[in-house]
Amino acid sequence: MTPDPPPADAPLARGLGFWQASAVNITQIVGAGVFATVPLILGVLPGPAGLLAWLVAGLLILCDGMVWAELGAAMPSAGGSFHFLREAFGRTKWGRLMGFLFVWQLLISGPLEIGSGLVAAAQFSTAVSPEFKAFDEQHTLKWELEIAADKKVGVIFGPSRLVGLTLGVLVVALLYRRVTTLGHISMVFLVAVMAIIAWVLLEGAIRFDPAVAFAVPANPVPPEQFPSALGAGMALAIYSYLGYYNVCYLGGEVRNPARTIPRAILVSALVVVVLYPLIQLAITGVIPPDEAAKSTDNLTADFMNRVRGPWAATLVTVCLVGSCFASVFSGTLGYSRVPYAAAKEGEFFGWFAAVHPKHRIPHRSLLLIGGLALVWNFFSLQAVIDALIATRILEQFVAQVFAVIVIRRAKQPRPLPWRMWLFPLPCLVALLGWVFVYATTGRLFIILGAGTLLIGAVVFFIRAKVRREWPFRSGK
Repeated sequence: MTPDPPPADAPLARGLGFWQASAVNITQIVGAGVFATVPLILGVLPGPAGLLAWLVAGLLILCDGMVWAELGAAMPSAGGSFHFLREAFGRTKWGRLMGFLFVWQLLISGPLEIGSGLVAAAQFSTAVSPEFKAFDEQHTLKWELEIAADKKVGVIFGPSRLVGLTLGVLVVALLYRRVTTLGHISMVFLVAVMAIIAWVLLEGAIRFDPAVAFAVPANPVPPEQFPSALGAGMALAIYSYLGYYNVCYLGGEVRNPARTIPRAILVSALVVVVLYPLIQLAITGVIPPDEAAKSTDNLTADFMNRVRGPWAATLVTVCLVGSCFASVFSGTLGYSRVPYAAAKEGEFFGWFAAVHPKHRIPHRSLLLIGGLALVWNFFSLQAVIDALIATRILEQFVAQVFAVIVIRRAKQPRPLPWRMWLFPLPCLVALLGWVFVYATTGRLFIILGAGTLLIGAVVFFIRAKVRREWPFRSGK
């Protein structure tokens, strides 16, 4: 069957202003992130040391946000990093390889990130009522595969996972409309997720006990293990921060992108870098950190149950599931533009370059990313996070740091509507931070990240050989 040719002259609609762009970013960032990872961070960095993960990762995110802001303002196109890397390293030579490798890893890491929100929603949903939790435990099947001495991958089927699957399908259905409508929906989600954060912070501030929050942990991290523990904690914090750049994938749908994109990125990053440590303090000022580390299913519900009772635990659980829904919505919206952008440039299957004639959205690309994300709904959250961070660092975050430097030093420099402050210091901080986190993910995930890149390069060169493209034919 021959696929329909994509309508090359159907542009995307520029319908996102500053507030909508910021809402798209923040709703993806908040989602499950902080509420799911606080106990995980306390598990690797017990007690007050857990705050270091948020603060050091926050510095990295702010510096990396400036990298994204400079590139996004200079090249506001659908697909974000795909265009950044192609243009920076030369769209006819090495840039083709870099762009291909980005799309290659994003088909893994993008759905992983979206799927993690579905996993978290499934975990949170068990706290809606004791009856549903018991029903879920009774009817859940779980298989665990030990892939390293301290690493296991869980595959889980049960009623709560069907909740996550249903949310994923609803997200794809909701995204099947014009981007101006999606921008308004994102604003509604933004108000909702900020209300959840405000509620947690208010309850925590009223009852905050410094003696509880800053108590010496029963099992502190030994000094010789602290660097690896900090790296593990930072990886979890970074996972929670991911999404500050989401608007870059929608660059072709942003109004006045040279001004809107940098502002949306930096405001989004700054908001969550301030709020997330405060959320951990609010919770651990009531529930001792050692106890909080054990509440991996729904710490926020346990917190609300303690301060307000069962009704508050149920209500906040419903809100958290809604927050996960908002995050999955924003993530799918952004990542669905990448296969579309690559297909338009001939670096992915041309069938995915189609734009819906009525809604003016890349609907086929949306269905691809949404469908892949549903698969990860059935895996354990920790495994999804580890795989996500490992596969993305080298080909996206580290590569973009070098992309900024290459563009700045080009013989014919590209116009840069927005320039990062204190260049090249933010680039250096971001580079060192990403390399440190990658090096501390563990041998298995270091191999996963490098292996994904290597296999992608082999596929690229085989493809180029078959198609007689660079580097196997001069001038291409």
